[in-house]
Amino acid sequence: MTTHASPNSPQAYQGPIFDSDTHVHEEGFEFFKEYLPKQYHEKWLLQRKSGAEGFGLYLGERKIHNAEANADGLVPPPGKLKEWLRAMKEGKSNVEGWIKPTVDMGSRDARVAKLDEFGVDGSIMYPGEFIATIGYYDPDKSGNAVLHAYNRYFNDQWGFNVRDRIYPTPVLSLWDLETSVKETEWVIKQGARIVVMPMGPAQGKSPADPYFDPIWSRLNEASVAVAFHVSEATFMHPVIHAFGEKPLQSRRTGQTAWQWMFCYSEIPVQMTLANILYNNFFERFPNIRLVSAENGANWLPAFLEKMDKMRGMAKNGYWPCGQLKDRPSRIFKQHCYVVAYPEDDVKMIVEKIGTSDCLLMGSDYPHAEGVPTPRDFYKEALTSLSDAHVRGIMHDNGRRLLPLPQ
Repeated sequence: MTTHASPNSPQAYQGPIFDSDTHVHEEGFEFFKEYLPKQYHEKWLLQRKSGAEGFGLYLGERKIHNAEANADGLVPPPGKLKEWLRAMKEGKSNVEGWIKPTVDMGSRDARVAKLDEFGVDGSIMYPGEFIATIGYYDPDKSGNAVLHAYNRYFNDQWGFNVRDRIYPTPVLSLWDLETSVKETEWVIKQGARIVVMPMGPAQGKSPADPYFDPIWSRLNEASVAVAFHVSEATFMHPVIHAFGEKPLQSRRTGQTAWQWMFCYSEIPVQMTLANILYNNFFERFPNIRLVSAENGANWLPAFLEKMDKMRGMAKNGYWPCGQLKDRPSRIFKQHCYVVAYPEDDVKMIVEKIGTSDCLLMGSDYPHAEGVPTPRDFYKEALTSLSDAHVRGIMHDNGRRLLPLPQ
């Protein structure tokens, strides 16, 4: 068994790693001119460029994101969030210290070599800058056309299973049943093991509404996992408007503290996961595993406790897809996984929920917001845990989520 020493020796974990939150770096978005059908170019052609609002990511003439790279093609070095926040507080330029993207950020073979260097057995890889744009597209066939264009590019550049070491996530939505079913069938045919979906409802329905069963049944048959990665939760926009604020503002410079607290990340993902679970989803689709990525995990104990309590409150209420046969917390622990932040109090989480089996580590590599290397996650978050919990969070739980072929 792998052992680790006291917190005074934070580098001691030398076991295998499964990194459940990494990203590709898109060198640019010129590929959309080839992959996106021309009838969608005028409205949905995504470009990284200099425009009227400065350098960034544009849809037409509208800047929608500050971009992960600056006009010189430089990017923040991985795992430097604290340094960037400190520099901004001191009034320093936010581009000081940026680097040229390393080859592994955008190249399949080089990324596999980087995993070897890091001691990473397997990893889930999400889109890079594209993940921040999903909330801008119309939730219909045209939006699905944009997602398919990106998925085709992603598959051509990486494939959706790189030697059972890297699992790139195509983007799948519930925006239009016909084209969503078609996309589901296509990503499964291409070998996808996990997909990423926008959080929240679609077409005025719960994501677990039986209307969407043709999509879920295909994912269930293929045992494809589904992730909800932090991104724009468009279903929160009416709430933002109701409080007199504006949605779709830059998260770095335009989003208010209230929006950060209530309309982004942990509350939208809690609403999504609870709605799916309460709609008896796993009774119909037991082979699907759900993942919350880059939404933290400190919320998990109170969330599980309240889900159980509200099941009791609604005992005689309306259950759209039938009563649950077990406690929501038990169902969640059997079918759902949560990627913890390195700054989370993971020991507290494990003690309160009674297990570490549903927790995953994520480095966020190569983004600045995470840790410099995946192994650093241990010394940031796990030094006070037992060997078994450490091994589970650092590797075994991820491999249970996406097991190697027998």
